[in-house]
Amino acid sequence: MMRARRPRASSNAIVDTEGHLLAIEVIAANTQDRDCAADLIKQALRTFPRLRKIFADGGYAGPKLAGQLAGQSLEIEIVKRTDKDGGFKIIRRRWVIERTFSWLRRNRRLMAHYEALAMTAVRYVKLAMISLMLRRLTRDRP
Repeated sequence: MMRARRPRASSNAIVDTEGHLLAIEVIAANTQDRDCAADLIKQALRTFPRLRKIFADGGYAGPKLAGQLAGQSLEIEIVKRTDKDGGFKIIRRRWVIERTFSWLRRNRRLMAHYEALAMTAVRYVKLAMISLMLRRLTRDRP
């Protein structure tokens, strides 16, 4: 789970280990991501009840999210980056969500926040992911 910034909105997403979208939420940019993460996780759990572990970046750390998810059969592992080495480093599990956001950004409509409603933005992201998955299913393989 990670966030992608837009000028007036922020996208929070949960993807599987292959980068396929499980749940997405678009919120106002002035709202803390961890404050809305519990609702997104609960939405993903309703659709995918077998979900047991979530890898999240450091922005989702804290007792508030843990308290909101108390009683859920779910483990949240915070994947933190280390600044001591410097330069570009691939961080375990974090590259999956980054790769998914880069796949989605290939769509011109998702390059900037054009929609007035968050619902519309979420639907365009879902359409982009459906398009991506259909292309992969229908392409010829040698």
